[in-house]
Amino acid sequence: MPLSMNIGEAATATGVSAKMIRHYEKIGLLPEADRTESGYRLYGERELSLLRFVHQSRRMGFSMVQIGNLIGLWGDSHRTSREVKAMAQLHLDDLDQKRREIEQMMTRLSELVESCHGDDTPHCAILERLAQQRLDTHQPKHTPRIKKSTSKTVRPEGGGSQIDLMAWMRCIQSRNN
Repeated sequence: MPLSMNIGEAATATGVSAKMIRHYEKIGLLPEADRTESGYRLYGERELSLLRFVHQSRRMGFSMVQIGNLIGLWGDSHRTSREVKAMAQLHLDDLDQKRREIEQMMTRLSELVESCHGDDTPHCAILERLAQQRLDTHQPKHTPRIKKSTSKTVRPEGGGSQIDLMAWMRCIQSRNN
């Protein structure tokens, strides 16, 4: 008899929270789970393997779209390792660029922190340098209230149109069956 787990058991076995499993299904990264008569999701070895793959890919910093592409390559018996390596190398190059940007931010922020006396006076060199002027000249009159985005559309890097990952996964599955 094949392994069958509920969502909580699958979450524990893969390190992916039940909430994220539902999210991955909702956006089409994972196929919809089989259900019991009472509507509970059921996961087998194939789904657990896929969840582990997604979990490891997320830990490497791959985006949802990149993970979808990697799953597509994983499921394509006609792929070449060159394609996979090129995708991973591109991601590595992006991470290296981000690392350099973070190092530059850390250097600038360290300089700002060093320039501030951090005492009980209102003068703050950090705020002045960020504003690029003395604070008393154009001080804001409001406290910003940042609104959370309500957009839940998954889009490829650089914008573009919405991807129907569920349809794509069904296509991959049908090719492999």
